Amino acid sequence: MIRLLAVLGALLLAIPALAQGVKLPPGADPQNTLIVDTTQGRIIIKLRNDIAPNHAARLKQLAREGFYNNVPFHRVIAGFMAQTGDGANHNGTGNSKYPDLKAEFSNAPFGRGVVGMARKGNSNDSANSQWFICYGDGCSSLNGQYTVIGEVLSGMDVVDKLKKGEPVQNPDKMVKVQVAADAK
Repeated sequence: MIRLLAVLGALLLAIPALAQGVKLPPGADPQNTLIVDTTQGRIIIKLRNDIAPNHAARLKQLAREGFYNNVPFHRVIAGFMAQTGDGANHNGTGNSKYPDLKAEFSNAPFGRGVVGMARKGNSNDSANSQWFICYGDGCSSLNGQYTVIGEVLSGMDVVDKLKKGEPVQNPDKMVKVQVAADAK
C-alpha cells in the first residue's frame, strides 16, 4: 500500500511537468535553466550559477518578472554574437530597475553557445540586464573580461537564424523567457 501511494504521489508530481510540454536536455536543472521562446524557435540555456551566482539570480529574477518578454535581439553580428536583454528601451541603451552587478569573471572560456553578460564600455562592474550568445571562436577575445553566465543546451540552430545587423532592422525577439521550473 505504501508503495502504491508513493507511485501515485510521484505521478501526481510529474503531471504538471508533463502538461507543460517542456522537455529539457538531460542533466538540465530546472531551477537554473532558461527557456527562451523566440520568433525563430526555442533556445534552452543552462545558467552557470556555480561561477556567476549573482548574474544567474538576476536573469532568473528578470525572467520571472516578464522583463525579457517581447525584447529584441538588437545587435547580432555574424561570427561573433547575438545580444539582447534591453527590456527598457529595446535598442541596447536600457537596463532593468535594479543596480548594476559586480563582475563575476571566471576561467570559463567564451566559444560557440556560451552566454555572457553585456556591460557598459570599460566598466567591469556595469552588467545589468543585457546578455549575448556567442556564435563561435570570435568571442574568445572576451575571455576574462566579461562574465560567463551560461551556455546554450539546445537551440543554437535558432540562434544561427536570427536576423543580423548593428542595429538589426525588424529584429527577431524573445517572445517569452521563463525559468524552466516555472514553465507554463
